[in-house]
Amino acid sequence: MPTDDDFRYMARALELAERGLYTATPNPRVGCVLVRDGGIVGEGWHERAGEPHAEANALQAAGQKAEGATAYVTLEPCSHYGRTPPCAGALIEAKVSRVVVAMRDPNPIVAGKGLAALEAAGIAVECGVMENDALELNIGFVQRMTTGRPWIRLKVAASLDGRTALANGKSQWITGDEARADGHGWRARACAILTGIGTVKDDDPQLTVRDVETPRQPLRVVVDSRLETPDEARVLGEDTLIACAIDDAASRDRLQARGAEVVVLPDATGKVDLHALFIELGRRGINEVHVEAGYKLNGSLLRASLVDELLVYLAPRILGDSAHGMFNLPELTDLDAGPQLYVHEVTTIGADIRVIARIKN
Repeated sequence: MPTDDDFRYMARALELAERGLYTATPNPRVGCVLVRDGGIVGEGWHERAGEPHAEANALQAAGQKAEGATAYVTLEPCSHYGRTPPCAGALIEAKVSRVVVAMRDPNPIVAGKGLAALEAAGIAVECGVMENDALELNIGFVQRMTTGRPWIRLKVAASLDGRTALANGKSQWITGDEARADGHGWRARACAILTGIGTVKDDDPQLTVRDVETPRQPLRVVVDSRLETPDEARVLGEDTLIACAIDDAASRDRLQARGAEVVVLPDATGKVDLHALFIELGRRGINEVHVEAGYKLNGSLLRASLVDELLVYLAPRILGDSAHGMFNLPELTDLDAGPQLYVHEVTTIGADIRVIARIKN
């Protein structure tokens, strides 16, 4: 059974893992703490793909003190050679006596093999300590490993009556400065920010992280069925992917000349195949997608069962029935016919309310 110390040191390992929140992608965010004789002798976290993993950094910090220590790791140590050596082997070589793990690795390449290797070497293993916290930190990685597509978080800023823009299209700014900065924090942790051509035409967004410090910018994705993105659109650049439904060479060349990559993913109705788009993003190592779009694309994603989480900022104002809503959905005749959600978290951000709601399985 895990002890109080196990939870305390695992909490520290999770704090370390969170330091890779903006940088570890496409790898998981992982932290490691080595404890011997009642004190921490080494700490580490995984910062970037291709660089040492959390366990390797902690072992380096501990040196000879790692022998006989307990290792607290937020994710099952890997057991295979990738761009770095296997961490399970490094822990075995360092002669740690016990390994406490928050959760198993959902990557089928690992999936229990790391724990089995540790146990085969005679090391005591405890798994499941603060598992839910570890899952939340790597919810996108887990989603991609188990379904092939990223975790899709849809952000909406709205009035208390659920309106996102006036009838004339004006929407800046419904929420306050604090809520907008908080939204940029969610942008920063995502691997990609996605919007639709309607938002590009109406608002000309940059889709970049600006209000918080981040060492990298997420991929920008535009759903643009007919390749209507203007040449002067601020979203265009080397880190932009345009998903379309037509194979128009002239339009493709025009956008590629502005640095964007164009992928053609039509569905049977002549629109972008959203399922195929997210599978493609998963193939590219995208763990989390942050959606900031209009009510039409929001509705399409919800109807296609492609939304995992709603990130809703509600401002203390009323816009009325003539303003745009959050989702373009067909009329319901039964209250239970729409998507079923549960509230995961409610927080006050400045003068606004942030609600995180998730789709029920």
